[in-house]
Amino acid sequence: MVSNPAEANIVLSEVEFEVVGKRPIRPDGVDKVTGRAQYGADINLSGLIHGKVLRSPHAHARIKSIDTSKAEAYPGVRAVVTAKNLPFASLSKEDLGGDYMRLKFASDHVLASDKVLFKGHPVAAVAANNPHVAEEAIKLINVDYEVLPPVLDVLEAMKDDAPLLHEELRTTSLGETSEKPSNIAAHLRYEKGDAEVGFAAADVVVEKEFRTAAVHQGYIEPHNGTAFWNTDGQLSIWTSTQGAFAVRGSVADVLRQPVSKVKVTPMEIGGGFGGKITAYLDAIAALLSQKSGAPVKVVMSRVDVFEASGPAPATWMKVKIGATKDGKFTAVKAELSFEAGAYPGSPVMQGMMCSFGCYDVPNGLIDGYDVVVNKPKTAAYRAPGSPQAAFGVESVVDDIAHQLGIDPIEIRLLNAAKEGTRRIEGPVANRIGLVECLEAARDHDHYKKPLGPGQRGRGVACGYWMNRSFSSSLSMTVNYDGIVTLIMGSVDIGGTRASIAQQTAETLGIAYENVKPTVVDTDSIGYTFITGGSRTSFATGWAAIEAAEEVKKLMVARAARIWDTSEDDVEYADGVIQHRSDPELRMTFKDLARQLANTGGAITGSANVEPAGEGNGYAVHLVDVEVDPETGKTDILRFTAVQDAGKAVHPSYVEGQMQGGAVQGIGWALNEEYFFDDKGQMMNSSFLDYRMPTSLDLPMIDTVIVEVANPGHPYGVRGVGEAAIVPPMAAIANAINGAAGVRLNSLPMTPGNVLDALSGDGQ
Repeated sequence: MVSNPAEANIVLSEVEFEVVGKRPIRPDGVDKVTGRAQYGADINLSGLIHGKVLRSPHAHARIKSIDTSKAEAYPGVRAVVTAKNLPFASLSKEDLGGDYMRLKFASDHVLASDKVLFKGHPVAAVAANNPHVAEEAIKLINVDYEVLPPVLDVLEAMKDDAPLLHEELRTTSLGETSEKPSNIAAHLRYEKGDAEVGFAAADVVVEKEFRTAAVHQGYIEPHNGTAFWNTDGQLSIWTSTQGAFAVRGSVADVLRQPVSKVKVTPMEIGGGFGGKITAYLDAIAALLSQKSGAPVKVVMSRVDVFEASGPAPATWMKVKIGATKDGKFTAVKAELSFEAGAYPGSPVMQGMMCSFGCYDVPNGLIDGYDVVVNKPKTAAYRAPGSPQAAFGVESVVDDIAHQLGIDPIEIRLLNAAKEGTRRIEGPVANRIGLVECLEAARDHDHYKKPLGPGQRGRGVACGYWMNRSFSSSLSMTVNYDGIVTLIMGSVDIGGTRASIAQQTAETLGIAYENVKPTVVDTDSIGYTFITGGSRTSFATGWAAIEAAEEVKKLMVARAARIWDTSEDDVEYADGVIQHRSDPELRMTFKDLARQLANTGGAITGSANVEPAGEGNGYAVHLVDVEVDPETGKTDILRFTAVQDAGKAVHPSYVEGQMQGGAVQGIGWALNEEYFFDDKGQMMNSSFLDYRMPTSLDLPMIDTVIVEVANPGHPYGVRGVGEAAIVPPMAAIANAINGAAGVRLNSLPMTPGNVLDALSGDGQ
């Protein structure tokens, strides 16, 4: 919600649409508010049995042996599996060639074979007639471990003498592969101009180091997976996921099955934010089903979710920026080291791409390191990599502004990326809205209003996410009553059924209520990439537009047949099919639909797209805080989120995305962290101890939607789901600096850390 919705949007395009930009009712809303929606754990198949997973109590240990005999003999147990039941166990390096390491990592992540690499790593699984029997049976599995020293910090893991997670892992660095094993999986670099020349030309140079802790996405619904491996070789999976095709591909890969043998049905999803892309339980449930001959359901506990699913990575970063005395940046430099968790694949590359994405700089050098540590393998979390990078960069930008005596927004405007800006990693920006967002923030009442008395401060920060496209498929059918049914493969997390239905209705010129969207399984629609990367309303919406255009052509052809005239003489406009020269020959969309059955049958349009032109996303956040000098507690007094949506297809959902990202960023900034002891045991793996903000901790999050139309989409749409989480941590750090006069360079900025900084004992 916003304080004044009537003044919340800044529209820079004069195009007004009939359906796009409105706030219709969500198609899945009734089922969700009445409790009828079916989530992953709700699935109940005939003959269903239940699985439980045995997880490692150690962060790093060699598996010497596993004895499952007692569990197998326990009454009610139907199946027991270990890594030996995975195909990888019988495949040699020679069989797999260059694919050996990738498949070993993927297979071992499902069930550990030779080593466990984090507390909670799956080691074995049991299926039994009920979950209580399965729970007792896993306690009977005896695993003999050789405990090894864990490495729990990214900088410690990078040292030459650090304990190795993978004896066969070699560093790939700028096209070369090292000869000695290392915990550094990859070294990446982006470069533009000459950074050293740029720093030499600067009047002021600021360089600082930053750290961020691992944080969880905080979704309420735990991971789940139900599988039935039929005797005909067909494997069916029901799961809560952000991408049914991603699950299909992952399971087929690990189980060495053709994708045509695996059908995945996405259930409703109780939150994901990137954390429900990885398939954790589905292959395990499939193995148990294959062995037992029955469908098997496995659901994580909350502790399992924290300890064995992927958080956003902890990081160490060094950021350096040089500027002239009038505030113009001459050079930037960053070194980003991201924890990947147990297996390679942190979002360090995305962090590198986003780090200086808000700025037009002539010289830049960015190095990134993907580093394995004895923690759960990291996963995507809403603009993965960008919030951490922005925390460092935007803090340094603020310090330069203060040193030069320049307003924090004005220095950002002076250096802001705009159309034609070439980023350090290479791409050139099309029409983007960062300048308009900064101007909206500068002109907002929030920025103009003086701060009240006490230790209060105001912070500002920018955020960038490149946005994604990738493949989407969709088909639509015109029913004989004029209702259009949509079949799509994009899972709906934040209202994409509505946004895609709106784009369909707009293109066809019909009422939104006459479009019925349905998300289907992987056998019922063409390949569709995940719901993530801020891509779905853009890419699947584009598929809907193309399919609708095909429907329009077919409707014109059908009308021409009815009127016995040439198709060239018939036009389709605003949901009406009419003869170009005979005004009496005219039918509405529904009029023609009623005649389809007797004139050739139903009409169906479809599209498989991978559109370019996704359009970059930018956000600017303002925050006022008050810091208690006696306790170190930071209170958020006011928060305003400004973001360029291109075109807000459904403004209510855009506002919700902006508010949700801001709230998650507030938690990331002030409270949230994975806290480990020196043995790698997570000490706060519950919602009681892992402190996420509640409504009592927050003010109203005001939103300002800026609409700078994306030229790469027919309706100007940009993705909006991710840029909103990028600025809050830096904005809050900047506000705390203004309130208390201390710069905190590590997250979270807890009361204890703030007190340490105030006393000079901290950062």
